[in-house]
Amino acid sequence: MFLDFMSEVKGLILDALESCSFKVEDGVLDLGLDTSPHADLASSVAFRLAPAQKKSPVQIAKEIHKAFPTHYRYVDRVELAGPYLNFFMNRLFLKTVLTQALSDNCWTGKMSDKVIVEHTSANPDGPLHVGHIRNSVIGDTLVRILRRAGCTVDAQYYVNDMGRQEAMVVVGCDLFQLDGSKPDHAIAKVYIAANKAMEENPEIRTRADRIIQLYEAGDSKTVARIKSAVNYAIRGIEETLHRLNIYHDSYHWESEFVRSGDVAQIIELLEKTGHTEWEDGAFQLDLSAYGFEKKMVLKRANGTSLYITRDLAYHRWKSENSDRSVDILGADHKLVSGQLCTALRLLKIREPEVVIFEFVSLPTGSMSTRKGKFISADELIDEVERRAFEEVSLRRPEESEDFRRDVAMKVASGAIRFDVVKVSADKATTFDWRQALDFEKLSAPFIQYSHARACSILRKESAEQQFNAELLTGESEVALIKKIAQFDLVIDRAARELKPHQLATYARELAECFNLFYRYSPVLDAPQDLKSARLALVGAARNALRATLETLGIAALEAM
Repeated sequence: MFLDFMSEVKGLILDALESCSFKVEDGVLDLGLDTSPHADLASSVAFRLAPAQKKSPVQIAKEIHKAFPTHYRYVDRVELAGPYLNFFMNRLFLKTVLTQALSDNCWTGKMSDKVIVEHTSANPDGPLHVGHIRNSVIGDTLVRILRRAGCTVDAQYYVNDMGRQEAMVVVGCDLFQLDGSKPDHAIAKVYIAANKAMEENPEIRTRADRIIQLYEAGDSKTVARIKSAVNYAIRGIEETLHRLNIYHDSYHWESEFVRSGDVAQIIELLEKTGHTEWEDGAFQLDLSAYGFEKKMVLKRANGTSLYITRDLAYHRWKSENSDRSVDILGADHKLVSGQLCTALRLLKIREPEVVIFEFVSLPTGSMSTRKGKFISADELIDEVERRAFEEVSLRRPEESEDFRRDVAMKVASGAIRFDVVKVSADKATTFDWRQALDFEKLSAPFIQYSHARACSILRKESAEQQFNAELLTGESEVALIKKIAQFDLVIDRAARELKPHQLATYARELAECFNLFYRYSPVLDAPQDLKSARLALVGAARNALRATLETLGIAALEAM
């Protein structure tokens, strides 16, 4: 759709440049193409050519504009606006968009990359909290965007089974009884209790250190104990993720890379770089030449490896098994992530594309698993579901309780996901359930309701296969078709730039466009020919809203 229009525009500009004899250095030129409030697509290519041509951007734009042909396939006209070239869609393109949007197979892109996206990867020592949710939602949304763009994606969870946290969980299970609560919550209780007990009994730390050594050495009893505790915690974590429509394709454990010998290989390869040394009883990597004052510890004095060492081995494996690998990491991982990428460069291993997110907070303040002061994701979801049920019950009191609870569950999940992902990852945000659940504002329920409204119209009278798109000339009608057309552009950019908030912004704009159309263009009461055309547009909008919501991981409700 929009990418086809953009492709034609690119071709027109390149042909015009050749006609004007404008030389492009190295054969590569940024055409400066972007959507604009003044046109369907605008180019600022004249600015990029000005230094080499030693002419003003305005003069260059005039010369390019004169070189354009008079007939186009999808372009209606090209206007000159100072140094800018403005391109406008023609009726044929709008009709093509409408026809394509009514089919079910137009929403997948042409990317063919094999991508690994690692997200969540929370330590299996307790339940997820709201900070983990932002990691999970960003990661899962990117997985969906990349798949929609045509990529083959493996969503991975990297299990930290060799750290001190897991050793303390095992000690906690020895000292305290697991209760009957949700598995991840039960694990958290014994973990917190063990940490409190350690403050009075330092011997507990010694026991934990011993467990780490035995596990890395492959002691069968220790391996069985840790695997049992980890699997139990992950079972509870999965339950929480599934409530938010988040799923992983595969799990990779740190211990895999120790047992396979990959970690030992990484250490050997790093030794050959000349940047390693033994200091303070630990084997360290000195990256001061690359701007890192703090040295990276690779191995403890007792011979056990650290998380970063195992992570290097994992990333080597990911680079060998993908075309792109993506890491979703909190802002507190910036330093370690930078060190990891630098170490990978030293080893000539492809680095991951890292999405760093700032933290999402709640009015209740900070969270710490170790001290037992945190608000779990389960508590947050429960509260939002409760509030959603109250809102749905006010709006649809005549419906059964099962219907209202099902809608509330899907509205709550969507509200949390959208509120988290709508803000650019590099900006901190605060989750406010009141705004997230506001059906009237630009929130997930507003977008879901727009889809439900389209479904309701089509239930009353389904769209006919034959319609005259030429009748759709109203401002709100044309605006809606053009917004539908942008779906593939948004997906393509979000997949390339790894910015899922772009899709959330588009979803809000699409719902706004549909509601403006609904307000100003009566559908069922229109004359028959116009009604058929508008019903077709409702069908196209429903498909676009559904595809957008599904790619955001939000239920496209047909009634609410």
